[in-house]
Amino acid sequence: MFRNLEAEQKRFGLTNSDVALILGISRNTYEKKKKTGNFNRVQVVMLLKLFKCKFEYLFEEDRVS
Repeated sequence: MFRNLEAEQKRFGLTNSDVALILGISRNTYEKKKKTGNFNRVQVVMLLKLFKCKFEYLFEEDRVS
């Protein structure tokens, strides 16, 4: 899970359905991609523009100690 992606989505007040609609995919597909990070290049660019942030921040992985 990408906590910064989740945080930005909440900060912008967007549901999973909202973001899925923006990306042109189903809510279920978006939720799977959000867990795996398996977004294609076009989707990544759309998310970076939507949330106005850099790739390194938005897709920073949770670190397990």
